Amino acid sequence: MAMNLRLTDEQTEALRTTAEREGRSMQAVAIQAIEEYTSRRAQRRDALLARLTSQNREVLDRLADA
Repeated sequence: MAMNLRLTDEQTEALRTTAEREGRSMQAVAIQAIEEYTSRRAQRRDALLARLTSQNREVLDRLADA
């Protein structure tokens, strides 16, 4: 899917600098950044859900039996 991304001049320059330094396109750098960000968010969410489930196991079991 096509998408327009509006960046500040500073963000564009940082992206351009990183892409040039790594010998990759700005798009490739942006895509990797998005993938890393969403992966970290999903991992944090899963860890939080596991912790909440563990901490509230007793209540969840009682609700399941209701």
